[in-house]
Amino acid sequence: MRKKSTEKRLFQYALQFKKKIIIGILFLIIATALELAGPLIAKTIIDDHIVGIEGTWYEISGDNDRNTVEFNKRYYKRADRMNEEDEIISTNSLLQIGKEYYLVEGEVPILGERTVEDNTISVKSQEEVTTFTGQKISVSDIYSFFQPEQRPILWLLALYIGLLLIAGIFQFYKTFLLQQASNQIVKKMRNDIFEHTQRIPINYYVNQPAGKIVARVTNDTEAIRDLYERVLSIIVTSAIYMAGIFVALFILNAKLAVWFLLLIPLLLVWMRFYKFFGTKYNKVIRSTISEINGKINEAIQGMTIIQAFRREKQTKKEFEELNTRHFKYQRKLLKLSALTSYNLVTVFRNIAFVAFIWYFGTGSLNLETIISIGMLYAIVDLLTRLFEPVNDIVNQLPLLEQARVAGGRVFELLDLDGEEVNQKEIPRYKGNIKFDNVSFAYEKEEYVLKDLSLSIKDGETVAFVGHTGSGKSSIMNLLFRFYDPQKGIITIDGHDTSNWSRQQVRSHMGIVLQDPFLFSGTIISNVTMNDPKISRERAIEALKTVGADRFIEKLPKKYDERVTEGGSTYSLGERQLISFARALAFDPAILILDEATANIDTETENVIQHALEVLKKGRTTLVIAHRLSTIQQADNIFVLEHGKIIEEGNHEQLIAEKGTYYQMYKMQQGISQRAV
Repeated sequence: MRKKSTEKRLFQYALQFKKKIIIGILFLIIATALELAGPLIAKTIIDDHIVGIEGTWYEISGDNDRNTVEFNKRYYKRADRMNEEDEIISTNSLLQIGKEYYLVEGEVPILGERTVEDNTISVKSQEEVTTFTGQKISVSDIYSFFQPEQRPILWLLALYIGLLLIAGIFQFYKTFLLQQASNQIVKKMRNDIFEHTQRIPINYYVNQPAGKIVARVTNDTEAIRDLYERVLSIIVTSAIYMAGIFVALFILNAKLAVWFLLLIPLLLVWMRFYKFFGTKYNKVIRSTISEINGKINEAIQGMTIIQAFRREKQTKKEFEELNTRHFKYQRKLLKLSALTSYNLVTVFRNIAFVAFIWYFGTGSLNLETIISIGMLYAIVDLLTRLFEPVNDIVNQLPLLEQARVAGGRVFELLDLDGEEVNQKEIPRYKGNIKFDNVSFAYEKEEYVLKDLSLSIKDGETVAFVGHTGSGKSSIMNLLFRFYDPQKGIITIDGHDTSNWSRQQVRSHMGIVLQDPFLFSGTIISNVTMNDPKISRERAIEALKTVGADRFIEKLPKKYDERVTEGGSTYSLGERQLISFARALAFDPAILILDEATANIDTETENVIQHALEVLKKGRTTLVIAHRLSTIQQADNIFVLEHGKIIEEGNHEQLIAEKGTYYQMYKMQQGISQRAV
């Protein structure tokens, strides 16, 4: 089945919050329309109310409304302000020549080159020169001709200010809604990724450094957040703003607007070009960032080893190699952005203005096609505005491409096969365990367990011993369903574990590891694991039962003492006792002890052994043993070698057989005696 593109999947995530996005975009369209009223209002003010006083004026019989102008005890009104009841006495024309105004009797042509000499006005058109006698109007008198225009100009300016204020309100809610939608999208995406990480098989984490996975959940989703914010609040805004500008241009001059539509395919080709190179560079950059995070995480966790073995220089060199690669490709991306961002927009804008000047410059040679000053101002204003969203879109291309690559990496993680988390409760099982001809390999045909069969009765304590690589831990991994066997079946109380979900199998199991892990929080939260079923009283009782209260009672906050990541402020023995209490509080039917006493000193081991005896009561216990002295009371001991059981029996039986177990026991006894 063909996978959906990254862009389509990112779009589908956005659709989950489409209501807010659609409302935000509607608000954006309204705000854009209101803002773009500015050039049209400016054109009206200039052409109709400032330059518009030039033209035909009629002398009328009296002052009948506010559009009437008194000059030399006569009353005049502009031709476009006349009413049906106005009585015309004579026709006049008002012309501006330089900074002076002249009133001429009769109707004279407005278009043409004008000159004046001793009140004789000449208007030169393409075909002829026409002369007229005009009366010069003083500065104080010309003001009266402008006076009727003051009120409309103020009304139009007030209208524009009002529109801008309303647009500002819509812009605020547009920004708020789109940003809120962006954050909600990324919040859901992060939740989905984190939830999916819990469904992915354990072997994925074995092969992947923790830092790389963290980078996908944090850095890559943060880049995607930028994508939604930029796309929703800048690119969509810019696209709608451009559409509005083109609508306004078509209203003013359709032919010119068609020419400027050529900018759209240029922009698309431009974005395609950037995407081609930007994707290649960003893939390397995002991958390198993950490796850097992995290296930092590894270095921090292994700092004691690095310093102990004086590997600081080598570690620094390895980090510098990654950092240099990151720098190299960031520089390539910077060059690409410099080439295709502001500089190219400036070139296009200048070419557009040259074309504009040529278009209207050649048009001015024909007096029939010359445009008004207001029209010229409005088109220049719109062209200036047109390149602002173009510049905004181009400036977002680096972030857009970076986020698209990050999205691909996130979806790559989400596409990994996982299993649904099924925590439906199953009845507590007794703990009868059976492996029936089980074979298992971590890698293809390299089997670590080979046709293994064993049976454990409920309530028994059994131990698994053997040299490193014999398959002890693999048995526990299969029982816990961290992995599933390639061959054979595993049953608990006769139920095939593969028919239960992994969560159901583990619901009545507990585990104590050789190096127990504590989470950030308190001692109590590390026992309860924030499970509401485990009360504080139950957790404290478990801690006291295993003997952990001996050191906890000495702490300042006792059971509420803070625990840092990994529990590094506590000794191994203290961490082990807390992990025992955790297992006891959850009261598992099956308890797995993975070399739980391997690294414990002799003094602490006595406390641990007591805790173990408490833990084992009433449950099936499986022990991976390193110290054979700790499993002598086990009901059954399985000796493993190369994935097969070579010996089985209790301590006395295996000693009597004088086989592998006997040799291992004698060897440890010898080492112990020499140590004494």
